[in-house]
Amino acid sequence: MNQFVPHDTPKNTGWIEVIAGCMFSGKTEELIRRLRRAEIAKQKVVIFKPDIDLRFSEDKIVSHSEQTLPSKRVKTSQEIFENSSEAQVVGIDEAQFFDEKIVDIVNELANNGKRVIIAGLDQDYTGKPFSPMPELLAIAEYITKTLAICVVCGNPADKTQRKISSNERVLIGASDSYEARCRKCHYIPSEK
Repeated sequence: MNQFVPHDTPKNTGWIEVIAGCMFSGKTEELIRRLRRAEIAKQKVVIFKPDIDLRFSEDKIVSHSEQTLPSKRVKTSQEIFENSSEAQVVGIDEAQFFDEKIVDIVNELANNGKRVIIAGLDQDYTGKPFSPMPELLAIAEYITKTLAICVVCGNPADKTQRKISSNERVLIGASDSYEARCRKCHYIPSEK
């Protein structure tokens, strides 16, 4: 995993950091680590997650390793902007579940001098880019690609394998529904 290097942190401006990868690759854990460091530095931090993500908690972002931070659930990306006026650092988890307007919102927050840290899946369960993540990756100053471990062969994994039958692109779940797979071991459920 590429680590964010503090010595090249911009001064007197905002910026965007994107943490992308498959499920179980440590995206939320890395987001929490960066947000905790901002809190230790006595920066005003606000954290958001999509309203539809109720897997582990209604009012916290939660990593698979059970690390947590308080967060606000929002239905639209506009609510992120409306609730970030006092923040110096804005954290956003599960960004793939937000509407396309999040790209403009994140840009505006950074243009207003805020550090915006975003975590999300870069690919859906079929291995296709999961919008709006490609657009967020394109505008970010810093990108971290996290990898998991393939549960089949132990190789580095960058794919999310759906284990249950559903053609819905968005299907909220955890280890009950998904697992990490490498390129060789990943398959699209309808094709097997």
